[in-house]
Order: sequence, then C-alpha cells, then structure tokens
Amino acid sequence: MEEFLDNIPPMDLMRSEKMTFVQLIIPVESAHRAISYLGELGILQFRDLNVDKSPFQRTFVNQVKRCAEMSRKLRFFKDQISKAGVLASTRPILQEHIELEDLEIRLADHEHELIEMNSNSEKLRQSYNELLEFKMVLQKASVFLVSSNSHSVSEERELNENVFLNDSYVEDGSLLEQEIRPGPSNQSGLRFICGIICKSKVLRFERMLFRATRGNMLFNQAQADVQIVDPISMEMVEKTVFVVFFSGEQARNKVLKICEAFGANCYPVPEDVTKQRQITREVSSRLTELEATLDAGIRHRNEALASIGFHLIKWMNMVRREKAVYDTLNMLNFDVTKKCLVGEGWCPIFAKTQIQEALQRATFDSSSQVGIIFHVMDTVESPPTYFRTNRLTNAFQEIVDAYGVARYQEANPAVYTVITFPFLFAVMFGDWGHGICLLLGALVLIARESKLNNQKLGSFMEMLFGGRYVLLLMSLFSIYCGLIYNEFFSVPYHIFGASAYKCRDNSCSDAHTVGLVKFRDPYPFGVDPSWRGSRSELPFLNSLKMKMSILLGIAQMNLGIILSYFNARFTGSSIDIRYQFVPQVIFLNSLFGYLSLLIVIKWCTGSQADLYHVMIYMFLSPFEDLGENELFWGQRPLQIILLMLAIVAVPWMLFPKPFILKKMHTERFQGRTYGMLGTSEIDLEVEPDSARQHQEDFNFSEIFVHQMIHSIEFVLGAVSNTASYLRLWALSLAHSELSTVFYEKVLLLAWGYDSFVVRLIGLAVFSFATAFILLMMETLSAFLHALRLHWVEFQNKFYHGDGHKFKPFSFASIDEDED
Repeated sequence: MEEFLDNIPPMDLMRSEKMTFVQLIIPVESAHRAISYLGELGILQFRDLNVDKSPFQRTFVNQVKRCAEMSRKLRFFKDQISKAGVLASTRPILQEHIELEDLEIRLADHEHELIEMNSNSEKLRQSYNELLEFKMVLQKASVFLVSSNSHSVSEERELNENVFLNDSYVEDGSLLEQEIRPGPSNQSGLRFICGIICKSKVLRFERMLFRATRGNMLFNQAQADVQIVDPISMEMVEKTVFVVFFSGEQARNKVLKICEAFGANCYPVPEDVTKQRQITREVSSRLTELEATLDAGIRHRNEALASIGFHLIKWMNMVRREKAVYDTLNMLNFDVTKKCLVGEGWCPIFAKTQIQEALQRATFDSSSQVGIIFHVMDTVESPPTYFRTNRLTNAFQEIVDAYGVARYQEANPAVYTVITFPFLFAVMFGDWGHGICLLLGALVLIARESKLNNQKLGSFMEMLFGGRYVLLLMSLFSIYCGLIYNEFFSVPYHIFGASAYKCRDNSCSDAHTVGLVKFRDPYPFGVDPSWRGSRSELPFLNSLKMKMSILLGIAQMNLGIILSYFNARFTGSSIDIRYQFVPQVIFLNSLFGYLSLLIVIKWCTGSQADLYHVMIYMFLSPFEDLGENELFWGQRPLQIILLMLAIVAVPWMLFPKPFILKKMHTERFQGRTYGMLGTSEIDLEVEPDSARQHQEDFNFSEIFVHQMIHSIEFVLGAVSNTASYLRLWALSLAHSELSTVFYEKVLLLAWGYDSFVVRLIGLAVFSFATAFILLMMETLSAFLHALRLHWVEFQNKFYHGDGHKFKPFSFASIDEDED
C-alpha cells in the first residue's frame, strides 16, 4: 500500500509549489535594472530587510518622493482631460523610450503650462460672466427705471416741493410715494442699486433687506434669460436680476453690505436711456471679443491635453513601475562596503533558472564588471503558499482562499471543490430548465471574455465575470440534477420512456387519493414523472432527498478525514495517523457510516424498517431485539460492536497524543541544559527567537487542552455536520415547491382565462418571478449554503488554512491593482 501511494504521480493543485529561500547580492550599478527584470518576470517575493526603519529613513526615499510627485501630476492631467471631455488614448502606444529624468522635466513643463492656461481661462471666464451679467442687468433694470419715469409732471413737482421744503420727510415719509422719483444724486433723494444674484438666494436676500431697512425699500426682480457658467464648479447657474430702491446714505451702506454677504454682484446702471443703450452696445462688443478669445484658449488647451493624453497611459505605467522598483529597492540592505545591495526572498524551485537568466541579462545590459550573486539559503520560516492556477481553477482557488490560505504543502481543498461545489449547489438547485438559463448566462460571459477582460466593470458584474466558470459548472450540474429530479420549471417530462405506473381505471379519478399501480420496470433515469401530483409525491421526494443528503454528507466528510491522513503522511507524522485519523474514521463510520449503510440496504430491499427507531435505540437499548426493524441477519451484535468502537474512539483521540508528545520531548532534550551551539557568534545572533522557542518550549497543558478541544469539536461536529447536510434536502424542496407555486398559481391560472391581456400579465409575472426569485435569489441562497458546507463541514476535517499567500514582485499585479 505504501509503495502504491508513493508511486502515484503528484497532482498540480494538490500541494502548493515547492519554495526556496534565496539571497541576492547585487552591485549598485545593476540594481535598478535587475529589479526591473525581476518585476517583469513576477516570480520572486522579496522580504523587507528594513522593517525597523521608517519610510523616510530608507535609501531611495528621494526617488520614491519624485515618483509620487510625478504620479500626482499625471493624476492632475487625467482629471483635466476628463473634465475637458478630451478623448485620451485608451491603449499605450509604442513610442520612443524616455528616461525618468526627462519625463520629470516634461511633466513639470506641462503642469506649469496647464496651470497658467487654467488661470488665464478662469480670469477670462470671470470677465465674460461679469460682462454678461452687466448686459442682463442693463436689459432688465431699464424696464423698472423707465416705468418709474412715466408718472405725471405735477406729481413729480409736488413731491420735489415736499422733499426740499420738509427736511424730515426723507426719514419719515412713505417710500411707496418716492418710487416715482428717478433718483437725483443727493443725500435726501430716492436711490437705487442694480445687481444680480443666484436664484436660490433671492427669498433670503429680500427678507434680509426688508429687515435691515425696516421696510423702507422697494425690491424688484426679474428672471435672467441666460444661465451663467460658474468658473469654479463649471456648472450652469440660474440667476435673478434685482433693483433695490431706497433712501439715504445709511440705507445704501446696509444694502451694499448685504449684497456682499450674499454674493450678489452690483453694477452701475445710468438713469439716462441713451447712456444705457450706449453702454449696452459697448458691453456687447466686448462680449463678442471675449467669446472669440475664450474659444481660442479652449482650443489651445484641448490641443495640449490631447497631446498629453496621447502619452498619458505610457507615462502612468512607467512612473508606477519606477515607484514599485524603488519601493522594492528600499526593502534591500546595503552591505558593509556600500557597493552592493543584499536582498532576500522566496521563489518557486522551478523558477530558479528563469531568475538566474534574468539576473545575468541585467548584469550584461548594465555593463557591470561584477556579476549578481544568487544562492539558496536555509531558514526556519514557513514558506509562502503558491498554486499555479488557470482560468477554470482560479475562481475555485479564490473560494478556498477566502476561508484561509493553505499552509505550505498542505492538501488543497480546491482540487475537490472544482467538482463538489457545483454538484452540491445543483443538488439544491436541481431544475434543468433553470440550469439552461444559467448555462446561457455563463456562455455569454465566456464568449465575451476577451472583451470584458479589458473593461472596467462594476462590483457585481466583476464578481459575476470572475466566477464565470463556476457558473458554467453549476449550470451543467443543475441540468444533470434536474434530469434526475425530472423537473423543467417544475414540470416533469417523459424524456427517458414511459412511466412505470398507471391508473387503476380509465377515469383516473382516484389517482390523487388512492394512488397508482406499478405495471412495468422502473423508470430508467431519475424520478418517474407519474410521481408528480400523486398523493405520495411529497413523502416520497422528502424521503429520497433527505436520505440522499445524508449519504452525500457522510461521503464528503469521509473524504475530508482521508485528506487529513495524506497531510499527516506527507509531513511524516505517524502520531496524527494513529491517534487522530484512525479514531476519527472509526467514530464517524461506526455511527453515521452505519446509518448510510442502513439507507442503502433499505433502498435495495424495500424494507419498511424505521431508521429513526433503529438509530435511537442503538444508544438507549442496544441489547433489545429489533423486531420488524431488523434489516439483515446479525444486525444487533453489529450495532453493539459499532457502539463500543465509537465509545472507545473518543478517549483514543483525546489522551494518547499529548502524553506521547511529552514523552518524545523529554527523551529528545533529556540531560540538555544548554542551547544548541552555532557555527559562529553571528549565527547565534541571527537565529530568530521563533527557532529557539521551537527547539526548547513545550507546554503540556496547552497541548492537552488543544487536543481536548479538537476531540470534543470532532465528536459534536460529527452529529451537527451530518444534520447540516440536510440543508441539501431543505433547499431542494423549497426550490421545487416555489417553482410549482409560480407555475400552477400564476401561469396555469392565467392561462385558464380566454383574455389575451390576462395571459400576457400572467406570463410577465411568471417570467419576473422566475428571473428574480428563482434564478437570482435562489441561486445566491444555494451558492452560500454550498459555500458553508465546504468551509465548515468539509474543510474543518483536515484544513488548517493559516498559511500566507505568495505575493511576488510583479509589474502585472501592480497594473491590475491600479485598474
């Protein structure tokens, strides 16, 4: 058996790639090029040798700052291009190579030019807005001023006499009577101020003026015909022209202060109509000139932005990579002579040759006189975990990694998850009509894979696209399980031949009450369509799916325990095999493996035995006669033996392992009171604390408590996990019943009417319910339950999931993160 297992070829995904710890000694002149080549290769994970230093104390901090500043400028260019609506190049175009120093100068020039153009454009826009506002104020305010001059001369003369003869009239007289005065420019006359304000502030502005002048003012307003562009937010703003009539210098000062506080712009409007027309003509001519100047400035600015956008993606990639290179160089250490950089990291064993070739190429291209030294080192650290995946297996590996990254060389659940996950999903979602709908969606995503891969997707669409192959397998297994359940949108079909049952008479009046009669061999594949609608449909399907769920659960949990054996065998831990794997197999199969055996025997023999009674009284009264519940000869003594094995398996799991580990530790360090001698004093200093603790520390109580928790968890989990697999039955039944309700109570009910409108409404409601409830909510529900079964019930039997992922320095991953 041992030879057979040793000769089995290793699976690609079963164990993570073998890793090795390496050290690089790189001359300073070739360091940048070497790190760049390794970033293109993307298979070496560097370890930070300057953890104790802050980012500002590292060697290449100035280069990182320069790259960060260039990144800021490029982001500024990108925002400007986006605001201007200029179409930038979406793909990096092959252009001449440019050095980082030259790029830095070009970016500074472009930024200075853009800032200057933006400043000039903002000033011109502000002047244009002021002139436009002035023009609208002249047009609207002239209406109010002309109307005030249309009063009779006699009233004007009488008002003038009252104003000049009575000094107190200005303060005490009614301003409503003074409205007719055109406003002579003296302290006792009626005055006015014209301006423009945002429409949203008009009500508050008028209320404040009324309170400040105690009602001694007249406020006229008119909606502006043209919206004004805000130079800061570049949004169109609605404004209102106003004219405030008042009297006195004190009121004038109050009005001006309120206008300033509310951001209202005031403009001088002459009372003479001739002057108003002359000013309007001058303002219109200046507006025409400013429009031409603004258009020319916008065209020049867009041309500059378009030339920047042509190179933008290439420059952003270049700066991003340069910054990543210098960040990586900051993780390296200078040697004593300050002429070489020393780096350490992890790489897969298969990649050593590629790394060496890249380092040799870097030495040659940098014309260095000294080569880069690359050699393997020993370490006590746990290596990172790296699985080579493809488009199909990557999504399943991500599902497993979401629970926890595997330990180095630990058995990988993703190998089995590729099949078991979509299958358990399909057990809960079995309907080959719904499966075809999911299949069409998956095929659309796969067919447009190359196009969608280069697009920026939303969070939901990105998740759906990333799991397109998971969706494909789930749909295929759903079609398979739907054929077994014989459900197409809950409707059974005679796909594989005629039914094995028939009615007792030609009328079939008692089919739903008394039942059907079997008259031929069983239906060849799946559930017989005649079960649908019969009186025993629900009891039969419940019994079938419940027992099937238990069988699938026990099979998957046994697979998890078997994988724990391969983990222990791989690490050479015979203690885990003898005192963990063996008692776990015995305990689980003595109880629930025996239950699975009874289910299969009952199916094969057609016995009427009550399995609930058998399992309960196996514990309560193991020596009593089974009577009519006996399924085979020798069942009672077998149950007693299995019960004794299950009871013995619990202390077998709990006690031997901690005491054997204590004995082994005592024998290993017996008579040793000193630490291990290193080859030199440096070795003793460099040796990590974790290594010394691993060699010397042994806490028996901690190990015993851990083993006790593990044993109790397994014993209780064997019961709870088996019951948890009954969710396969529950969700399958819920999905089937929901489909039946929507089909019978919506579609068939609507089809019973002769009205075309009612049928159309019924079809629409049925389609909506199928799409959003059965295809979206039920898919998500079954997905989450299948996820729980794998994370908890399956993986807790063997999977530690406390490793750390291999994160190599790679330009490709940097670009993906940025996107």
